[in-house]
Amino acid sequence: MKILRFDLSILSIGLIFLATSAEAQAPNKVLGTWRMISAQLDPDGRNLAAYGPAPKSLMVFTPDMHVIEVMTDSTVPKFASNARGYGTAKENQAAMAGGIGWFGTYMVDENGDLEGDRVEGSTFPNWVGDVRTREDIQFVVDGDRILETFVRPEGTKIAITWQRITLGKPSSAE
Repeated sequence: MKILRFDLSILSIGLIFLATSAEAQAPNKVLGTWRMISAQLDPDGRNLAAYGPAPKSLMVFTPDMHVIEVMTDSTVPKFASNARGYGTAKENQAAMAGGIGWFGTYMVDENGDLEGDRVEGSTFPNWVGDVRTREDIQFVVDGDRILETFVRPEGTKIAITWQRITLGKPSSAE
């Protein structure tokens, strides 16, 4: 009888631990691959398309807490030289202004919401090492959409809408 009571006690403790762990680990709401639908910037009250009228951009959140984001303006012209290292000043300026890419790690809170990220590498070197928190960037997940909002250091407001790419469905923007 003592052995049965001991076994039941161990089983009860195990079930409590499992229930507590399940409660503390809500699904990661940002996990997956996302395609940019729109990116609007609002300098001085004007509403402009940040990456042109048809942005080509992806953001990927992996299960091991890594993130990569590449944002490009599909209207940036190709280099006449057809070589990345040999663009003219004008071509280089357009390419730099028309896209950015970065990668790093991210954190989610107990509700599965994005808590922040850390930039490990970027096409804009000033971002490397940056840590962004909810005070810097807001992510609102609504089903298969994310609304990302933030304010640039000079005060320009940015709003980006992302659509989750679902396996078996076309990945083009709506």
